[in-house]
Amino acid sequence: MKTLPCILVCLFSLSSCDRQDMPETVSAPRSAYNNIDSAAFSVTDDEGNIITFDKPFSRIISLYSAHTENLFALGAGASLIGGHSTCDYPAEAKELPVFEYTGDPEYVIAAMPDIVLIRPFIRKRSPAYISALENAGIPVISLYPEKFEDFDDYIRRLSLLSGTDAEQKLSAFHEGLKNIEYKTEQIKDKLNVFFETTKRETRTASPESLPALAIKISGGVNIAQDAKPVNPLSSIASYGAEKLLSHGGSIDVYIVQTGPMNPPESLDALRGRPGFSAVKAIRDGRVLFIDEKIISSPVFRYLQGVETIARFLYPNEFDKPETNE
Repeated sequence: MKTLPCILVCLFSLSSCDRQDMPETVSAPRSAYNNIDSAAFSVTDDEGNIITFDKPFSRIISLYSAHTENLFALGAGASLIGGHSTCDYPAEAKELPVFEYTGDPEYVIAAMPDIVLIRPFIRKRSPAYISALENAGIPVISLYPEKFEDFDDYIRRLSLLSGTDAEQKLSAFHEGLKNIEYKTEQIKDKLNVFFETTKRETRTASPESLPALAIKISGGVNIAQDAKPVNPLSSIASYGAEKLLSHGGSIDVYIVQTGPMNPPESLDALRGRPGFSAVKAIRDGRVLFIDEKIISSPVFRYLQGVETIARFLYPNEFDKPETNE
């Protein structure tokens, strides 16, 4: 764990989708908060746990990079007193003390946070670690939007916990996506796209995932719309090289998601894979490498990821000057 003398105040974290209401206020057990009788707010996390509180939390440890990034985006960076080693955006997040959920929970307990933010995967991965925090009296809140439609509610819960206003950020986010979709809807000759999530087994994005939605908004035609998720809640889907190569001649653009599970590769390396030189997009050099954190994570920078894909697919449409009709 690295320590720093202070945490800098920073800024940075979708507009209303379908859910406009805040979580219903529900009474929590007296042990959930020291001043329960004067509590005015309540958040139900994605594991069904309820925390009731009377003021925003000012000492937050986030063990998931998307929570950290979104809190900075909401203007709550000063409330963060620690993050995970994967928390690398914005730059200020790299300066936070680091806590690993595969390490010793005593480090977190000693930091005396008001709450610890996780996602359900972390409890499954390190149940004893999370139990140790809860046994020490630290509220642990598990949040993760499984679908795009859940993003607004997720952001609003982060906003409530941190005492920030999410509505302007959400409005600008959705407006940006709508502007991209409006432009791409005008394009008649849509391009066929394959999205690679991992080189292993040539996996792709599941049809309901954020990358699949990004392809749609960007005006692409997902060549792997029939891909089956590796499990019901996974954003990764099985596909395979053989099936991919059977569509090789019709793939106009090949997108490679880069990250811990799929380190960046060069175009030459792609061409060197057995049979991949038959993929039209790879043969023509129409390959986009994109960071998984801006295309597969529930963060405001998803807008940046969608725009990156749209501009790569249709540069002429996005580079031409705006006209007032």
